[in-house]
Amino acid sequence: MTSPLRGPDLSGRRAVVTGAASGIGEAVATRLAGLGAHVVVCDIDAEGAARTAERIGGEALVIDLSQTADLAERTLDADILVNNAGVQHIAPVDEFKPEQFAFMLRLMLEAPFLLSRAVLPRMYERGWGRIIHVSSIHGQRASAYKSAYVSAKHGLLGLSKVIALEGAAKGVTSNCVCPGYVRTPLVEKQLADQAAVHGLNTDQVISDVLLARSAVKRLIEPDEVAGAVGFLCSPEAMSITGTELTLDGGWSAS
Repeated sequence: MTSPLRGPDLSGRRAVVTGAASGIGEAVATRLAGLGAHVVVCDIDAEGAARTAERIGGEALVIDLSQTADLAERTLDADILVNNAGVQHIAPVDEFKPEQFAFMLRLMLEAPFLLSRAVLPRMYERGWGRIIHVSSIHGQRASAYKSAYVSAKHGLLGLSKVIALEGAAKGVTSNCVCPGYVRTPLVEKQLADQAAVHGLNTDQVISDVLLARSAVKRLIEPDEVAGAVGFLCSPEAMSITGTELTLDGGWSAS
């Protein structure tokens, strides 16, 4: 059942959300819990994970997802998996440290593969599952100096499509949500840094630097991304799989 005002009824569903101590992940965890799901708040930040879990009535799972060897044989019981954890690092390709590139791909591409692998058997047994990867407009477009981030986010789209094809006959959908710049602590810090470098105020940084290619000159709020995730868990989205839900203010239209 779905309420047009609230979203799908996820009572009895168990959701795992990575990077859920703050930002987009926290908003997603909050939304899914509000729809009735029991949410596992997964993050390397033990204090933040515990705080979010306590607030939404979920549970905390403290884990370093970049340590992928620890995930290889792990199993997880979840009806919904949201692969959200990520970081950003900016440098030209010729100066990008190989260890930083490898770390980011482990965290943002290998870990989502392993977590998907961990939840799929039980989803298949139940005949129902929703895997949602928080990619980015950078999963569809490139920006200079973001080689690892762009590579990982492009890779998520490919991984999601494969899972969608394999899971379709077993009741499992797999999709990506691709937002543009979202108002998170990471982006807020970029605003201050960019303002200092360019001699602009923060509003000018948003419109003229971060959102130069976006038709809508505003940052996306975390709740908007959470709303997209909630929709992809709804009965109305049961035929939506192997695709991307893009929230980019028109960036990809230009």
